[in-house]
Amino acid sequence: MTNSRILVCDDDHEVVLLMRGYLEMAGFEVLTAYNGDTAFQMMRSEKPDLLLIDLMMPGKDGMEVTRLIRSDPKICDTPIIMLTAKVDEPDRIIGLEMGADDYITKPYSPREVVARVKARLRNFGTELAQKSRQLETGGIYLNMDYREVTIDGEPIELTNTEFKLLSVFMEDVGHVFTREQLIDKALGSSYEGIDRTLDSHIRNLRKKIEKDSRKPNYLHTIYGVGYRFNYRKG
Repeated sequence: MTNSRILVCDDDHEVVLLMRGYLEMAGFEVLTAYNGDTAFQMMRSEKPDLLLIDLMMPGKDGMEVTRLIRSDPKICDTPIIMLTAKVDEPDRIIGLEMGADDYITKPYSPREVVARVKARLRNFGTELAQKSRQLETGGIYLNMDYREVTIDGEPIELTNTEFKLLSVFMEDVGHVFTREQLIDKALGSSYEGIDRTLDSHIRNLRKKIEKDSRKPNYLHTIYGVGYRFNYRKG
């Protein structure tokens, strides 16, 4: 993990310098950018292991860069942590639904950011280290080695967290997972608003795998407990 490369993007040069210092002390190699256009170009050319990006920037903001990354097959898997001074819940939810893996609100402790970076890379590394396996339920095929998901033969694009959630569900079809178990297995970090974060990822996953997310055939809410994955033909 300490050889991992982190791209830090913020239009505030002092923030970039501060985060660079803390990340380098933690053993990371740090790349820097001060606007969204440069960040996206560096994502494609340098292919860092994680992007730490500010939400509010002139030109392409953090959400636009996240959208572009998630739509680019060569870099769409890269973990993204979004930094923002905006504290409104809708902004946080939108950021997660755009494909961010984590969301940290300013002011924050640089040590907390480093801890979140380590946690996200640790989870991502665990996913990549999974043995080659293919899981299948009700027409959904999930390949753990190549991180490929198809539904009735059609490929679908998932974020890292959505893929991890789906793999947790498909490894134990029919099991009722509590919210705490899913947070531990798929999100891997603890922070304010984490329940809402889980809700956002579940909602986004449903939109991608269900024909009608309001009447799910796969991912079912067990009220008062959590969620269960079990194919039920509509």
